[in-house]
Amino acid sequence: MQERQRVVVVLPAYNAERTLKRTVDEIPRDVVDEILLVDDSSRDRTVEVARLLGIPTIVHPSNRGYGANQKTCYRAALERGAGIVVMLHPDYQYPPRIIPAMVALLKSGHFDVVIGSRILVRGALKGGMPLYKYVSNRCLTLAENFLLGRKLSEYHTGFRAFTRRVLETLPLLENSDGFVFDNQMLCQAIYFGFSIGEVSSPCKYFPDASSIGPWSSARYGVGVLRTAVLYRLNRWRLARSGIFSAAGRRLSDGKISGL
Repeated sequence: MQERQRVVVVLPAYNAERTLKRTVDEIPRDVVDEILLVDDSSRDRTVEVARLLGIPTIVHPSNRGYGANQKTCYRAALERGAGIVVMLHPDYQYPPRIIPAMVALLKSGHFDVVIGSRILVRGALKGGMPLYKYVSNRCLTLAENFLLGRKLSEYHTGFRAFTRRVLETLPLLENSDGFVFDNQMLCQAIYFGFSIGEVSSPCKYFPDASSIGPWSSARYGVGVLRTAVLYRLNRWRLARSGIFSAAGRRLSDGKISGL
């Protein structure tokens, strides 16, 4: 009989007061063993709402960035015995009810990483995704698939699930503390030979949902292309980057306290 894997959902939060409860209410508790929130020094009542909901919460005393938030999320989840970790934005953009499908794919043993793709469902624009974001997503994905030699439908979703082995193996502490962390992590997973599955995931765009502006999006795009080029150069052994190094710093290089 296969040993049961502890499933932990991590919520990297910043100013999520208005959407946190709706997100948490739809997380299927028959599949998820624990919910953990990391607050990146929100300016609203996110931490108060999380604690009223009974969610274990870690608070960054100062804003450290989206990537830094995820590093804390994953390290804390591993310390709490997670076998599978699902990263879900607490802004109610992605549907928590899809979590069982993502977890099932990981438990099947066929995949090490599962992403919730907004493109597979063919409803991104109807869901309110700005046209410039959709076009950028498609162009960046095309470039990455070419440079990485893969055929993913997208690399930019904020809805992901990982096995413990992935989180213990990838040198995540080498990654950016900003938004490009997401993309670096997927590229690392491919570089280190982990298999990636996709599920269709609708996505909602509305005033309370988090979103980065055009300038931040442009910087993210540059970071994405840089990461893909570095991947290819490291594959060809023309460069040696910390994010693709087996000797890079991992989540085990430190502890999280304060839960």
